[in-house]
Amino acid sequence: MKNNILAAAVLGLCLAVGLIVGGSYLKSAAIQWKSAERAVTVKGLAEREVRADLALWPLHFTVTGDELSTVQQQVNRQADIIRRFLTDAGFKPESITTTSPQVTDRYANSYGNQRPPTRYSAETTVLVRTPKIDRVKQAMPRVGELVSLGVVLSPNYEYRTEFLFTDLETIKPEMIAQATADARKAARQFAEDSGSKVGAIRSASQGYFSIQDLDSYTPDIKKVRVVTTIDYTLED
Repeated sequence: MKNNILAAAVLGLCLAVGLIVGGSYLKSAAIQWKSAERAVTVKGLAEREVRADLALWPLHFTVTGDELSTVQQQVNRQADIIRRFLTDAGFKPESITTTSPQVTDRYANSYGNQRPPTRYSAETTVLVRTPKIDRVKQAMPRVGELVSLGVVLSPNYEYRTEFLFTDLETIKPEMIAQATADARKAARQFAEDSGSKVGAIRSASQGYFSIQDLDSYTPDIKKVRVVTTIDYTLED
């Protein structure tokens, strides 16, 4: 009988110790889990204005005629006039290219008395591809001179001049660092307001870089923008 009482007492003591230890472990785990959940997600922004480093200036024109040979001669003549105009404006011949004419038989889609006055039309583009941004801007207002030489350019928006920035890789690392610093600044402010400190980074993602015209009047100036999203832990 005494042995049974002693065994029960030992068993009870073991259970009590187990509950104390287990409870302490669970409490520690709960604190660690709660600490792991204390985090803040912030976004960091970096912006920079840069100058375009490549210009694409298309000069598009259309000629018409009833004979293909005549149309081809007109295309060659007007393309030569445009090339001379461009070289006189200071562009190197290797920066000027001419596309093959796109010829359309306008009679093919007409019926009866609805035929256009001439049968064939040919469209061609003389393209200037150059890093000389200022030279392009200076020459563009002079295209009216081509009219007096018998060339009428198409006012199609599809053939608008483009100014591009192609050197993104050079500024990428510094802009990412700026965006990251901006995100940490926001996290630090949040931590101070909540009585905490900023800890380690839990996760981070970099948004895509966007390149846009500064405004519609200065398309040769670009605004480069990137946003990063970072999760920081918060500590007491």
